[in-house]
Amino acid sequence: MQANKYIGDEAFGKMLAHYACEAPLDIIKMRFAGAICSPNLKLRPTDVISSFWPEGRAPRLETKNEADLFFKFFMGLWDEVFEDVKTVRIKLPALKEKDLGRYCQIRYDEVEQGYVEGFFGGEENLKMPGYLAQIVDSLSEMAVLYQKIAAQNKPTPAAWDAARHTDKVVERAIAFIIENSVLPRIEDLKRSVN
Repeated sequence: MQANKYIGDEAFGKMLAHYACEAPLDIIKMRFAGAICSPNLKLRPTDVISSFWPEGRAPRLETKNEADLFFKFFMGLWDEVFEDVKTVRIKLPALKEKDLGRYCQIRYDEVEQGYVEGFFGGEENLKMPGYLAQIVDSLSEMAVLYQKIAAQNKPTPAAWDAARHTDKVVERAIAFIIENSVLPRIEDLKRSVN
């Protein structure tokens, strides 16, 4: 049973706009997924939430009620993503983007600024098994691949196929991380806002 109910993408998007959050919702979801999958058990949801604003520009929460609602809404999304991790349903969001360069930039951001950044959670020397380090490194390499596809400036069917194939490889890599590193310790990963 989820402790906090997610308010939905539309309402959450309005909340992000209200608090001048520049991070797109899909990056937030992927960063939460990375943080949930992280072997850094000291990483708290509040650390991840604060990473969505540049240093010194975090929202001022004027009252305890406002702060409680703010974190309740974020934890509703965290709990939703936790369930997606637990059931191995982390997928890159569907994009209707027609411009290949923009498509690849969005994917780069979701993978590198979202999942990988969430996974490391600000730790540069995160201890993990070698196989896990290699897979996370491969996710960063796939993010760079999106940039290389976009840099060709040739939105050919083959380039689109390469981008979509990369999507599938990214999703398989994340599923592998979840199945082999996260699910065996899923009960230890439940984290609260504090």
